[in-house]
Amino acid sequence: MIDPPPQPQPTPRARLRAVGTRLRSVLVRHQPDWRRTGGSLDEVAKTLLVAFLLAQMIMGSVAQAFQVEQYSMEPTLLPHDRVLVTKFIYRLRDPVRGDVVVLRYPRNTHRNYIKRVVGLPGEKIQIKKGVLYANGERVQEAYINGEILGDYGPVTVPAGSVFVLGDNRNNSEDSRAFGPLKQNLIVGQAVLIYWPVPRVRVLVGR
Repeated sequence: MIDPPPQPQPTPRARLRAVGTRLRSVLVRHQPDWRRTGGSLDEVAKTLLVAFLLAQMIMGSVAQAFQVEQYSMEPTLLPHDRVLVTKFIYRLRDPVRGDVVVLRYPRNTHRNYIKRVVGLPGEKIQIKKGVLYANGERVQEAYINGEILGDYGPVTVPAGSVFVLGDNRNNSEDSRAFGPLKQNLIVGQAVLIYWPVPRVRVLVGR
């Protein structure tokens, strides 16, 4: 019996070509799955982008975070406190006495101040020997910082305006300096100190 002739062994180059052919066939078979995966990732990315933009729009019109930079609201607010401000609240109601508000500084509307509403439209506001009066009646102010000095007024708050003062009344530039504040300069009501953690609390208006 005659043995069959030995088969020629493939060269390394031929082996490499064969591996490449098998790899290409595998890639071709799985290409649709890859395309579907890529499409899914694109859709997820688009959804996340839209959600982020919507969140930014909502935060821009509904609420905004501010950092306190001044001493004029001590002890209620300290420098570097971060507060959350509702921007829509005064579309639902008018400001009331005791509200802590962020406002655009009337002499430079690119700057933001934070003060407390103490006088409402039509009220006659006066400070005598450091004591605040509205329409001749003393306003109880448990939030002020120390003994208040000086006199002011009387002045009647015009329609569409409020009278604002700092709680640290001896160190505050407020309506005593720039007059009653037009309500369209109010950015919103500060409702919460959210940072630093030891100072987290709701800011009660009255």
